[in-house]
Amino acid sequence: MANRGPSYGLSREVQEKIEQKYDADLENKLVDWIILQCAEDIQHPPPGRAHFQKWLMDGTVLCKLINSLYPPGQEPIPKISESKMAFKQMEQISQFLKAAEIYGVRTTDIFQTVDLWEGKDMAAVQRTLMALGSVAVTKDDGCYRGEPSWFHRKAQQNRRGFSEEQLRQGQNVIGLQMGSNKGASQAGMTGYGMPRQIILLSLVFCKCCISAANPRCLRLPPSVHLELCKDSASFLFMSSFFALKAFMYLIIYLFIYLPKISLLNL
Repeated sequence: MANRGPSYGLSREVQEKIEQKYDADLENKLVDWIILQCAEDIQHPPPGRAHFQKWLMDGTVLCKLINSLYPPGQEPIPKISESKMAFKQMEQISQFLKAAEIYGVRTTDIFQTVDLWEGKDMAAVQRTLMALGSVAVTKDDGCYRGEPSWFHRKAQQNRRGFSEEQLRQGQNVIGLQMGSNKGASQAGMTGYGMPRQIILLSLVFCKCCISAANPRCLRLPPSVHLELCKDSASFLFMSSFFALKAFMYLIIYLFIYLPKISLLNL
């Protein structure tokens, strides 16, 4: 690792949680894939997180890995340096990260340079290499070397093209979210001019329904029945209004005027 002192307290707890995310089994699979993919005489590192970090921290192996995923002559990093200088090593790591993003790795899956060079988050390094392998397997352009089962194949876009005629026809289709118009009709619908409560009362107290003159009134269609009952509804409304008015006069007479008259007689 880089020359960094030990961490204490909360920083130590955070670092321990990050280190717990590191997968030793995944390390072995990634090392085998990188050596097989580069197809060069690359020495296998000893097992362990620290050895894995030291194996990759100069950026040489990473640059060889990203170059091997391109056809000959199209490598994104034409010159790979084996310098021991820190800024050169960090520069090569940055070149690998930029090339990986161009290759198809999502930005959220790419680690930071210090995560590898200082060993801050080697689990993030593993995540980036896994994402790179998944993109390589998904592309299936003949540059990937290794078992296809080592990485998950990413989902592919399935774009569909519709002609103008198909789009116009789709505008006339009622979606299932809007319900269905099958069996819809205007039968039984009433006008908006008369309150619903009065219409219901008119059907109950209709003059033609309770009289013997037209006993089959209730058997008529609703629209015809309502036309016959309009007069009854108006009559019922006016009758109710005058009855309520007479009741109010009676209450006033009994509770206001009648006591006053009684007191005057006394």
